[in-house]
Amino acid sequence: MSTRRKARRPQSHSGRPRLLSEEVEARLVAASRTGVAVELAAEMAGVSRSSFLGWMARGRAEVEAREAGENPDPGEEEYAALYERVRTARATAAARAMMNIRRVADGGIVTKVTTRKFRDPETSEIVEETVEDRTAPDWRADAWYLERQHREHYGKDAILAVEINGLGDAPASSEDGPIDLVTLAERLDRTLFAVEYPPEIEDGSVVDGEIVN
Repeated sequence: MSTRRKARRPQSHSGRPRLLSEEVEARLVAASRTGVAVELAAEMAGVSRSSFLGWMARGRAEVEAREAGENPDPGEEEYAALYERVRTARATAAARAMMNIRRVADGGIVTKVTTRKFRDPETSEIVEETVEDRTAPDWRADAWYLERQHREHYGKDAILAVEINGLGDAPASSEDGPIDLVTLAERLDRTLFAVEYPPEIEDGSVVDGEIVN
């Protein structure tokens, strides 16, 4: 048997309820499905953070051992099941949140529906008209996505790699002295990450617009 599995802890007294009950497991999974932090999920289930993390660690070890080809340990089955259910629940919460972010970025979310009736002046018939107000695309949601999912390229802490082979075809002027590439790279880095937008864009009053000059 693999040494990766931890020895099981002694069982509690027979008359004492088992801490990881079906009800506790259901609460942990339901809380995880909302996407809350581990501490809050544990509180919602009425257990300590250390207990929750300990169960998850045992479940992960058992799942990885099985994936490596080892025989299942019946004593770790409940922890493996908890680990897989919580992992799926948290992934579902993340996917739902990302879907909402994409909806905001794409725009078109209905915010108001107005229905009015009027008489057609040509046919004298009563006509019902429905008008929907929809959100405009919001580039900030796209920026949020890129900053977190592609941090190496778009994150605020990304490292700017600059390669300079010369200033076009013109030779460097001896009067200006040698080009300090490190200083130039730092200036470019500050410039790229110091973009300032007009207040009306920063405060959200203008969602989609064009900046000229």
